[in-house]
Amino acid sequence: MSSLHESRESLSAEVLDRHRAIESLREELEAVDWYDQRIEAAADEDLRRILAHNRDEELEHAAMLVEWLRRRSETFDAELRTYLYTSGPIVEVEEGDGGPPSLGIGGGES
Repeated sequence: MSSLHESRESLSAEVLDRHRAIESLREELEAVDWYDQRIEAAADEDLRRILAHNRDEELEHAAMLVEWLRRRSETFDAELRTYLYTSGPIVEVEEGDGGPPSLGIGGGES
């Protein structure tokens, strides 16, 4: 694990496993990007379908890793529950309804 920022000896097994999952997630998403580029560049339709199938397998792997990480972090779980499967502007979702944030003045709020 050459991408560690701290000495391996100073890290718990839990942190090392999370690092493995995060690195694997990064690699899966990088593969998705590469497949997207190859799909767009390929002239042969059969090849494009094969590459799209392979890309979708990488997305499945990424989803599994996200779920593994979510199950091991209450904070990540809470963030995913806040932002996933919402509509409207993403930066406004944490305000509660996906609409613009309220300053809490006027409108009869008490």
